[in-house]
Amino acid sequence: MAANEQDFSDWCGKTEVSYDIIDPALAERLRTTLLRTEQTPATGVLPTLGHWCYFQAPAPADLLGEDGHPQRGGFLPPIALPRRMWAGGSLEFLAPIPIGATLSRHSTIGSIQAKEGRSGKLVFVSITHDYWQEETKLITERQDLVFREAAIKGNTASTKSKTTILPPSEETPAPLHSQTLRGDTVTLFRFSALTFNSHRIHYDRDYAVQVEGYSGLVVHGPLLATQLAQFAEQHFANGGRSLRHFDFKAVSPVIDTQHYTLCTGSEGEDGCVPLWIVKDDGVVAMRAEARFL
Repeated sequence: MAANEQDFSDWCGKTEVSYDIIDPALAERLRTTLLRTEQTPATGVLPTLGHWCYFQAPAPADLLGEDGHPQRGGFLPPIALPRRMWAGGSLEFLAPIPIGATLSRHSTIGSIQAKEGRSGKLVFVSITHDYWQEETKLITERQDLVFREAAIKGNTASTKSKTTILPPSEETPAPLHSQTLRGDTVTLFRFSALTFNSHRIHYDRDYAVQVEGYSGLVVHGPLLATQLAQFAEQHFANGGRSLRHFDFKAVSPVIDTQHYTLCTGSEGEDGCVPLWIVKDDGVVAMRAEARFL
């Protein structure tokens, strides 16, 4: 047990079933939060990755930790490392989610791995979620969480992390399509509200800087992934095709004072499209792959 002195093997295989109604008002708030000047009509189905706004446990305020997350020890193991982030995931889209439908989510803890990284002790938790509408499976998803040690006091994390800065001509090619955005505080607030996410790094600047060591408010990883997946759909979901697979990995945090650019590469013969997000300092923030069928 390199990363901590606790054994969480008993948590592997633990399951949880929850239910939610795909509320039309919440779906519309998400759609309008993600839009800019170009308005697109509602379609009657939930936008891609919009399911992340649902199935949020209504944790009482007195059961939240210092960071704003629900205290661990229920479904998630009581990992002592204080900092938590969504590291990435993999999704297969089997059928669209109808707005207004009642869904069930079946969650299983797949693996828990303790490691030592450059930033200290780490624990990775992998969770599988299957989303059903009655007997029809709509999405199968793997969610990857990472728990980290506390930031060193007075050592503000630089947005220019140790992630390699990649020239366009090397590991990251020049994009085929691109769009530049900024994670302004209003968008961060609205997305936190939509996802019932009370993690303080997204809205409490003093906490984000002084306690967790970031240089500002952190743009949600799921927000970046949603923007990237939907941007890819704009350019590749054509001719009756739809997004079938989406894999993503967070590489470096995006801070609210930064601009970032959504990028797509060219589609391969297998329908796979490389995707990435690069920050205004040249650092890659997220890597992903989408497959259209």
